[in-house]
Amino acid sequence: MTQLTEETFEQIINDFDQSPAIDLRDAAFIDPFGMVGILEIGEILKEQGVKKTLCLPHSEEVIKYLERMDFFKFAGEYYNLEPLKHQISGKYRRSAYSDVLLEITPIEKSDDIHFIVRRVKERANAILKKHLHYEDRTISGFIVALSEVCQNIIEHSENKGFVGIQKYHFQNLDKNIVKIAVMDIGIGFRKSLSERFSFKNDLQATEKALLHGASRYAEEGRGHGLAAVRRFVNQWNGRLSIRSGTARLSIIPDWSWGKEKETKLTNFPGSQINIMLPEISGHLQSAR
Repeated sequence: MTQLTEETFEQIINDFDQSPAIDLRDAAFIDPFGMVGILEIGEILKEQGVKKTLCLPHSEEVIKYLERMDFFKFAGEYYNLEPLKHQISGKYRRSAYSDVLLEITPIEKSDDIHFIVRRVKERANAILKKHLHYEDRTISGFIVALSEVCQNIIEHSENKGFVGIQKYHFQNLDKNIVKIAVMDIGIGFRKSLSERFSFKNDLQATEKALLHGASRYAEEGRGHGLAAVRRFVNQWNGRLSIRSGTARLSIIPDWSWGKEKETKLTNFPGSQINIMLPEISGHLQSAR
């Protein structure tokens, strides 16, 4: 596997139960979704009382990036790392300039969300304004949307979550893009909403949450978090995908690719959210 992203993460999900190790040795690129996904698999294994081997990438650049994103701060809790001591030059450990909006950060309690919002605020102007050309009002909307997604984990997942955010330059688009990954391995949308609604499958439950703002709580004002995120992503021509259980629902702009609705995926607990926000100057050409 040369890349670990949302697309290739399906292969990891399909194989991790049977394989004695997760092999990333050939990985030349790992994005926040891939990193957070590996940690959430680690959470599942931990609950099972299993500690597998994680074979780290041969690429020094990828190792440096994992270190910069604080991946190793958590990975050792879940995996036997191989090699155990990865070599990173000290001068690279913390660069004065970085495109990281948020290192991998756990979400377990409301205080975590306050920390996340504060940290993103500190870096948002430098990155979102400079590289994506977002206005202050848009940046504020971005931060509110992010906090709503994180709050969903506290209220609905009944389990630990992770979030990570990074800015990239997409060569095939010649545009800057921010990638946001938010995951948990909790009860998922179908079970969360089952007290109020009846669903035939995970896709129906995910649609109810994303498209109709449904919540497990009946009181007015609940359930608008994901709907607000969807509106924000649509407004700025972004990409959004939500995987829960055996289904994935995506909002796909003209510059991206993929299926809007996917079913019969390998069952994976909780919810896995991937958001991509593009630079808004100029016109994004189709990447198909």
